[in-house]
Amino acid sequence: MPDIAPTAAPRQPLASRRYTLEIRQQMAWHWQALILALALLVGLGISTAILVAAGVPAGELLNEFVLLTLFDLQSLKAVLFQAAPIIMVGLAGCIAFRARFWNLGLEGQMIWGGIAATAISLFEVGPEALRLPLMGLAAALAGLAWALAPVLLKLNLRVNEIISTLMLNYIAANFLLHLVYGAWKDPRDAFPYSPQYRPFERIPEFFDGYSLAIPLALLAALLAWWFVSLCRAGLYLRFVDANLRVATANGVPVRQVIITSVLLSGSLAGLAGWLVAAGQESRLTQAFYQGYGFSGILIAFLARNNPLAATIVALLVATLFVAGRNLQVFYQIPFSMVQLIQALIVICVASSDFFIRHRIRRTLGRDA
Repeated sequence: MPDIAPTAAPRQPLASRRYTLEIRQQMAWHWQALILALALLVGLGISTAILVAAGVPAGELLNEFVLLTLFDLQSLKAVLFQAAPIIMVGLAGCIAFRARFWNLGLEGQMIWGGIAATAISLFEVGPEALRLPLMGLAAALAGLAWALAPVLLKLNLRVNEIISTLMLNYIAANFLLHLVYGAWKDPRDAFPYSPQYRPFERIPEFFDGYSLAIPLALLAALLAWWFVSLCRAGLYLRFVDANLRVATANGVPVRQVIITSVLLSGSLAGLAGWLVAAGQESRLTQAFYQGYGFSGILIAFLARNNPLAATIVALLVATLFVAGRNLQVFYQIPFSMVQLIQALIVICVASSDFFIRHRIRRTLGRDA
């Protein structure tokens, strides 16, 4: 009888580990804060390496950015002086972004705020005692009006607001050049800026070396926080920020909420232009607005569109500006290096949002 070879047992599939990407339903706030802090540390680490490679001694970075900036009285005054308009543009970015309107026209709205304030000064509108408040009011209305066109284009014709607001920046900047090189050029020295404001048209100091622009910016931050957190419009704004379709289905006046938020954003940017023109430059200059728009976007990203957090971030950005000027003087570092640091921090913070919203899940599968 022939031998029958035993049949081999069927091969069992091997277990393997697989990784899938999932969207998180929610994440505790302390974990979000940790991820954001790690992203900031990465950005600061890369920035430190760049500054050291550019010639700044590593041991001097702590002194330049912290000790000599925040613990020196004159430097602290400079930080607060610089922070007031930065707080305003940061708040402007927060309000618009909460309404899912990407307002990249902050600089254009600042320009028109400065132009409107200067027009009140040049044409001597109103009595001297009311001239400065009238300049602020005109600046807010001009910024509001410049923000009206892109929001109407978006809601009525579905024109992308990123494109429209950016293009309007160029229109505003070139009109500013037309004024300061033309009809509004200072006749005394023929330089491209407007005549100097009169003393009663400049933002005064409320304490030794501290501008009144600082409490005005803090008041604006409190009002913005009240708007987004406590009033009914803020409740509607949270619905719009979470989901436009769900907000519409639940009867939220989405159109009115978006328009109100964008106009408020434009008015805050216009006020920032007034704070720079009447508080820092004392006249309208051709480049008074440069760098503020990008700073407003940076602040809104870092603060997660929270007005109170935006105030703190704005103070940090102002510290970076002042320390950057010190680096220019003592180490011949170009100011574009400061803008590079800002860009790196924005990239790192934007990347951290991926880890907040997603997670990697490990599963066991069977290979065939």
